Amino acid sequence: MCGIIGIASNKSVSTNIINSLKKLEYRGYDSAGLATLNKNEINEKKCSGRVEQLEKILFKSPTEGNLGIGHVRWATHGIPNEVNAHPHSSEIVSVVHNGIIENSTELKNQLEKKGKKFKSQTDTEVITLLLTEELKTKNPLQAVQDTLAKLEGSFALGIIFKNFNNIIIGARRGSPLAVGYSNNENYLGSDSYALKSMTNKISYLDDGDICLLTKDKVEFYDLKKNKINKKVLILSEDKNIAQKGDYKNFMSKEIFEQPITTKNCINEYIDKERDEINFFNFPLDPKDINKIVLIGCGTAYHSCLVAKYWFENFTSLPVETDVASEFRYRNLRFNKKNLYIFVSQSGETADTSAALDLCKKNGAKTCSIVNVVESTIARNSDWTLPIHAGPEIGVASTKAFIGQMLLLYILALKISFLRNDLEKKDYQLKIKNLKKLPDLLTKCLKSEDKIQLVAKDFLEAKGSMFLGRGLSFPIALEGALKLKELSYLHAEGYPAGEMKHGPLALIENGLPVIIVCPNDKYFHKTVSNMQEVIARGGKILLITDSNDSVINENIRFTINLPKIDESLTPFLSTIPLQLLAYHVALLKKCDIDKPRNLAKSVTVE
Repeated sequence: MCGIIGIASNKSVSTNIINSLKKLEYRGYDSAGLATLNKNEINEKKCSGRVEQLEKILFKSPTEGNLGIGHVRWATHGIPNEVNAHPHSSEIVSVVHNGIIENSTELKNQLEKKGKKFKSQTDTEVITLLLTEELKTKNPLQAVQDTLAKLEGSFALGIIFKNFNNIIIGARRGSPLAVGYSNNENYLGSDSYALKSMTNKISYLDDGDICLLTKDKVEFYDLKKNKINKKVLILSEDKNIAQKGDYKNFMSKEIFEQPITTKNCINEYIDKERDEINFFNFPLDPKDINKIVLIGCGTAYHSCLVAKYWFENFTSLPVETDVASEFRYRNLRFNKKNLYIFVSQSGETADTSAALDLCKKNGAKTCSIVNVVESTIARNSDWTLPIHAGPEIGVASTKAFIGQMLLLYILALKISFLRNDLEKKDYQLKIKNLKKLPDLLTKCLKSEDKIQLVAKDFLEAKGSMFLGRGLSFPIALEGALKLKELSYLHAEGYPAGEMKHGPLALIENGLPVIIVCPNDKYFHKTVSNMQEVIARGGKILLITDSNDSVINENIRFTINLPKIDESLTPFLSTIPLQLLAYHVALLKKCDIDKPRNLAKSVTVE
């Protein structure tokens, strides 16, 4: 989960590399570095910590050169320090790497037996030493091709060479890599976001591809070493997407953008005049679908869990949910009449992408729900549905989660209607109710003042518990995940009905317990579970849209939600949980946008 940038130009590249690395910090921020070529010498600068630290080093000791590579790291092999930071260089070659070389230990042992010395604990340095040996007798392209043949695992690579001071070579297997084009300047990057400030023309490498960049041209080669052509895509313009405006951080901005992004998504897919959902090019006739399989990781997986209830409630189809990292290792029975739906904010999530590849190899029909339409998962799916949330910079997902749920909800409605599982009047009523959602989300955001008071209860807590039933259970899981991600406090989400089967042992006097309890068919059962917590001293935060007289002096706080169609309550319940995690983290002075140990785009297994 690292970020890569490479620039070949007719002018000094250090400043643009630094600016691009800042945009890539959502991919990693344990350490940073760059290497440029100047007067046939590799000039390497790197440090532990953030890109701003690297920028300070360059300010004191500038690095010149019209060609260079840069890297931000999320550590996999070796602790985050200057030695383990990328690039990893020898006298003649320098390498930046995103991914994991699975046979690095074996290769390292072979190299050490030949007398080679390693400076770092990383798997990447193996690539540097292998290339150094290959370059003794081969040109750069041949050396890279033969080195890659020895590697097992995943990688995106950027490589520069002392004795060939006008080229950068990039290579991809598993991890994403893009090329950008401009006048007298070409680029290599982990994704389009890092390249957008410099160009809107890009191409994506496919698995096994190698590219060779100079300032004037780009060449591509496939697995068989054949020269190939690549489609050039024109990126849409997103003005001011990376500006926080008046917000303290990107996460708060993204939380409060949710009514707008929800409205954008609804407008994209729903015909206002006819109360109709506009979907085209289904990969499989909805009437022929045998089963829906929903696949994702982390927050995206939670959106799948919510959607399982919707598909089961609206359609007659059996539905499965799967964590992508487990799905790909099971002994699966694929069916060409099943629809496999993959959910990913970045569209580059390694496990989700690998699960998609497995489905494609077995002839299954695939659909992806993503926030990045140019991503690997989007490009490899039979059908792609963008959530239109705009770039999400904060590592902990907020508006993308709402967007994922929204698209899954719309998809469940459309499939149910096309299968005649939902009558037209019910279908159109649900669409009318859905159009009210942006305004109701705005009302939910007004709970922030009360949430700030609630957040203080978590400062001394050693943990917390989130409970819900039905549609509220996955929201409880997501609320617990957000609190863990942002504040580093232990939090667990459970089905409320499971309390007596173990979790009740964790309840003690003063433990914060968040009850997600809309006025649905589970309401009174969830209230009963809440009373069990109260009897054991739990400190309750109740999130509900009910006016039922369940409130008593033992409930510390209640967040009242607006009334809405029962099936839409997950959207409203999510908002106070996001605000809670945000304000607890703010009080604890945590890094809101870049929580420790986490990266936005999980591009390694």
